[in-house]
Amino acid sequence: MTHIGLVWAEAAGGVIGADGGMPWYVPEDLAHFKDVTAQHPVVMGRRTWESLPEGFRPLPGRANIVVTRSADWESDGAQRAGSLEEALQAAGDPERVWVIGGAGLFREAIGSADLLEVTELDLEVEGDTFAPPRDGWRVVAADPAEGWHTSRRGIRYRFLRCER
Repeated sequence: MTHIGLVWAEAAGGVIGADGGMPWYVPEDLAHFKDVTAQHPVVMGRRTWESLPEGFRPLPGRANIVVTRSADWESDGAQRAGSLEEALQAAGDPERVWVIGGAGLFREAIGSADLLEVTELDLEVEGDTFAPPRDGWRVVAADPAEGWHTSRRGIRYRFLRCER
């Protein structure tokens, strides 16, 4: 059975994006994202795919499945799927699939997910894209256990693992 996880970084108020990108740069979060998703298929929306810098797509070491309603969409290194369900089928039968955005896919997938990997940022920013609510989820691991790490960029952050 394939388990579905969601992974995102969020600022205060659940902000996960602004103007088609992330309004912060936290290298430690990017390293955490890589560690979490490596060797597992990742599912993302077309706009999330397009927000990745060209030199970083496809994300290496994992299948990149892009959900879009555009039947003729294609991009080197990506497999197209017309829906989340189709994307999960295209992933085959791995132990885990990670949904990495955007907000619409998070909202659709969170009901089927069993794991959230959330990087909380101690940061107030304006945004236009928000994480889904985590009602019904409990934090099972926090790094650090109390308080915050400080990024080399000066932003405070912590990693949370949540389960139902």
